[in-house]
Amino acid sequence: MNTGDAVNTGDAGSAGDAVRTRVALLGLGEAGAEIARDLLVAGADVRGYDPALAPPPGVAARRDEADAVRDADLVLSANSSHAARGALLAALPALRPGTLFADLNTASPALKASLAELAGPAADVVDVALMSPVPGKGLRTPMLVSGDAAERYAALLRPLGAHVTVQPGPAGAAISRKLLRSVFYKGLAAAVLEALAGAEAAGCEDWLRADIAAELTGFDAGTLDRLVDGTRRHARRRADEMTAAAQQLHELGVPARVALAARDGLVELRERQEARR
Repeated sequence: MNTGDAVNTGDAGSAGDAVRTRVALLGLGEAGAEIARDLLVAGADVRGYDPALAPPPGVAARRDEADAVRDADLVLSANSSHAARGALLAALPALRPGTLFADLNTASPALKASLAELAGPAADVVDVALMSPVPGKGLRTPMLVSGDAAERYAALLRPLGAHVTVQPGPAGAAISRKLLRSVFYKGLAAAVLEALAGAEAAGCEDWLRADIAAELTGFDAGTLDRLVDGTRRHARRRADEMTAAAQQLHELGVPARVALAARDGLVELRERQEARR
């Protein structure tokens, strides 16, 4: 796409470029507001719109999405996965040629790809995955970005203090990696919460908390290999073990959602292994 009409191209790097970078925030909740404040401190010219929240001091308030993006070089859509498509649709009529539209929402890869298709030649859409919580980090939150204009996004934001890593591939590639990682991190958190709830009911929460902490402290690449190989090798026995664990949680009055999901996964793995024999 020809970006010759954009005010700032990907080679921005001096303080003067930073001052001239015009950024629109769509969504001024916890993440959007903190990023907007950091952009202001870095010298960017920031405007924003949120249907429910006023912008932070220094951010120019705009009446709607179209008004917010009409003179922006870079648009950061930081609302929610449910609002991502609507925000782009509302902004599209006012986007100038060469405007960079970055979707920062945690949405499915398919939705991210559909935003790029929806924009067509009206804007360069990039998929930005925020790889850690924004509070306390703001613009320094690690960002993984993909899409045809990913390098230009990085070139615009790095001089302002952003931590951006370019992930080769189309829109959807960056968020795909974040969500795959979320299966582990959020699944681990759910397992820890369920196990501790059972331990509390059984009167041994302190013991289990210390045991989990010790196991996690010693986690390394070898541990990962043992988890994967051991699960495949001992699927039958471990399915029986998780059946007993789920039964214990039931007896303790604790819902066994994670334990039962683990059991079902092990049973499926065992059945696949037996079908191949």
